[in-house]
Amino acid sequence: MSRDRDFSGEARSRLTPLLHSRNARMDDLIPFPLPPGQLAEIEAAHAQPPRAYHHFGHVRALLRHFHDVAAGPGWRQPREVALAMLYHDAVYEAGRGDNELRSAQLARESIARWLPAAGIDAGRVGQLIELTARHGSLRGDELDADAALFLDSDMAILGAPPEVFDAYDRGIAEEYRGKVPGFLFRINRRRFLKGVLAQPRIFFSDFFHARLDAQARENLRRATR
Repeated sequence: MSRDRDFSGEARSRLTPLLHSRNARMDDLIPFPLPPGQLAEIEAAHAQPPRAYHHFGHVRALLRHFHDVAAGPGWRQPREVALAMLYHDAVYEAGRGDNELRSAQLARESIARWLPAAGIDAGRVGQLIELTARHGSLRGDELDADAALFLDSDMAILGAPPEVFDAYDRGIAEEYRGKVPGFLFRINRRRFLKGVLAQPRIFFSDFFHARLDAQARENLRRATR
């Protein structure tokens, strides 16, 4: 049971602005206590190599979405989803094809080391992380409710305000600079974004579809002109 499910409506209304603040404390964003050493290890992983987008700020953004979902449709396995959010980009090197597998393995090993008696389904955490390798190619009927909402949280940046989306797009380009030739990156990036735009639904869940689809399509059309 996620800690935020115990909040009264009044308490949640007071907390929500804090969760969306840049200064929100990790203790408030993470829905259950983590050993301090584990959190420090996760933050350190996101700092190496230096990243323009897939840094710990991205994790904080996902955890804000976690609380939005908890206040709406809810999570069936909140702790597993939160841990998947914390670890899904823990291993990230632009251009590598095994980032998700390595992140999932790190998550499973870390859960065994730091949370051995917490009753966490580490296999489920790893499964959710590995699904992020298939952004743009998954079908909604392949996913359960938690997986759909988790993946939508990860892709919610597509429906961000234009200036935030543009910063994300520049950040991805910066991460790939020097990893692949610029012309090849631009071709592949445009192909990916156009493929997302062509899908009948960008977001799997009704929750994110209703909130973000229109802005996401506007951003994607602008980015692929």
